[in-house]
Amino acid sequence: MSKLSHLTSEGKAEMVDVSAKKESLRTARASGEVLISNEIYDAIKNNLMKKGDVLTVAKIAGIQAAKKTSELIPLCHNIFISKVDVNLELSENKVIIKSFASTTAQTGIEMEALTAVSLAALTLYDMCKAIDKSMQITNIKLNEKTGGKSGDYKYED
Repeated sequence: MSKLSHLTSEGKAEMVDVSAKKESLRTARASGEVLISNEIYDAIKNNLMKKGDVLTVAKIAGIQAAKKTSELIPLCHNIFISKVDVNLELSENKVIIKSFASTTAQTGIEMEALTAVSLAALTLYDMCKAIDKSMQITNIKLNEKTGGKSGDYKYED
């Protein structure tokens, strides 16, 4: 069994020391879905939500969340984000959320990509819950990461 990097030899939580690592270009892609009703689909498509343009507000929330990741996840490093983007696609029974993030740093940016998707989904839920609270946030996952010693990762469906 491999040693977990966030634990001391006594099993206590600690932040990983990345000071000896070399900076490199690192990227990550994540995705998720919010399952929605026909009524929510129609309201989003026709921009009829009282709180405004759901897809745009959720996109901005995801971008803001990525920039705050180290404040939300206790042992996550604060890194400079070179680029973060969040895209939401309205489908018949769901909204598909995809994020991309990049940095040149000593540690990866996958938590920022995942946080962007998560908060975009939560924002969408918040904006639509007055119509239907049965929405489901699902399938949040890391799709790809590049850079760093651990190598590249690509999710296989």
